[in-house]
Formats: sequence, structure tokens, C-alpha cells
Amino acid sequence: MKEHVKNILLIVAGALIFAVGINYLAIPNKLSEGGVIGITIVTYYYWGWSPGVTNFVINALLILVGWRLLDKRGMVYTILGIFFCSLFLYLTENTLTPVTTNPLLAAVFAGLLVGIGVGLVFLSGGTTGGSAIVARLCQKYFGWTLGNAMLIFDILVILASSFIIGIEKTMYTFIAVYIGARVVDYLIDGLNTKRAITIISEKTDAIAARITGELKRGATVLHGHGAYTGAAKEVLYVVIGKQEMMRLKSLVQETDPEAFVVIHEVHEVLGKGFSM
Repeated sequence: MKEHVKNILLIVAGALIFAVGINYLAIPNKLSEGGVIGITIVTYYYWGWSPGVTNFVINALLILVGWRLLDKRGMVYTILGIFFCSLFLYLTENTLTPVTTNPLLAAVFAGLLVGIGVGLVFLSGGTTGGSAIVARLCQKYFGWTLGNAMLIFDILVILASSFIIGIEKTMYTFIAVYIGARVVDYLIDGLNTKRAITIISEKTDAIAARITGELKRGATVLHGHGAYTGAAKEVLYVVIGKQEMMRLKSLVQETDPEAFVVIHEVHEVLGKGFSM
């Protein structure tokens, strides 16, 4: 239950931040977006339709088409994501003075806010609908990867919106979408980045003892041999959080200054000792 409450709070917070980025930065500066939200913004510019209502209607239709492609938990959180994003888009529509009229500043900060909002919803296990559902349909029926399908759909929507907002604002929109994508990547992967460490040393037992004793992390001993000398070697393999990296490097250096250490960045770790 606590996990569900946390995820719902993430969705609500993310949806609100997302709506602020769209209504107070993107729309006042005649910028667009990728995916379904880009379509809703264009319909607002052309016909004056409420972005919140349009976003809800289009995503509801996509949910009806693609609901079998999502797991039960993902479907529930996706519906909540669509509902709250649409609700906050509607409630914040034309309620405050635009933050800035500088299109470059608007593109940068709209990208930041939209990226943070979408990223928080993704962290809950849900989506904001739109591109994610279309991407799953393309994956099933055309064999496209999810990433490529989302990218192509977003680019097509942005290019189509250029007929309404013009080439210059389309270029600013690409800046906003790129920044938003990088922010989402950072929230999903960057905050949870781990380091995988390979250590080759003559003192593997001593290093392993300090890792388990001082860092409270497990270590795996792999048995190998040198390709040139043929001599048997023991190799330590450790996965730690990036905040523990400096402690581990100091620990290895103190124990064996001649140790050979290779550091790899990993983006997801599942299993005992790490969050699932």
C-alpha cells in the first residue's frame, strides 16, 4: 500500500509539473511538443480547443486500442498519469501570467519541466500515454523498437506542427524536446546509476574483506589467468552506488597500490541489496 501511495504521489507531482511547463512556458511562446501533447497544442493554436480535454480524449482512444499491450499495473498507472496530466492542463489553462516571452528561455525551461514531470510519472511505473502506447503498437505490428517508434512519432508531430507555428518556433521546439528527453533519461537512469568494478590484484582476499566489512557490499571472486604469463589470478567483481565510488577507490589503493581496477557504469541493478 505504501508503494502504491508513493507512486500515485509521483504521478500527481509529475502531472502538475508537466502541465506548468506546457501552459506557462510552451503555449505562451507558441512552441509545440512531440507525441500526443504536441497534437493537442496544435489543435489549441488552430481551433482553440482546450489542451486538457483534447489530451484526455486522444489518450482515451489510444488506451481503448492498446490496453492489451500493457500489464495490469502499468495500465492503472498510465490511466492515472493521463487523467492527472489532462486535469492539471485544464485547471492551469490561462490562469497565470506567462513566465517569459523569450522563446529560447521558454524552450529550455519548458523542456526541463516537461522532462521532470514525465520522468516522475515514469518512475511510478506508469506513462503519460500518447507516444508510449503508439510505440507499443508499432512494436507489435511493425517490429520497431520502442525507442525508435517514439522518436519517429515525436518527430512527425513536431514537423507537422511547423505548418502552424513556423520554422523558427519548430527549431525551438526541438530544443525543448531534446532537453526534456535528456532530463527523463537522467531521472530514470542517472539517479540510480551504479558502478560495476573489476579488480585484479594479488591481495583479493584483503580487498574483499574490506569491501564486505567497511562498505557492507558483497563481492564476487572470479577465477582467471593471465593471457601472457598463464599465471592463475583472482578477479573481484563489485557493484556499488556512485556515492561509494571514492571510498572504494581509496580502499583498493590503500590495500594494494598496484591493483588493476576497471570501472564500468551500469544503469540498472536488480537483486538483493539493491532496489527492485
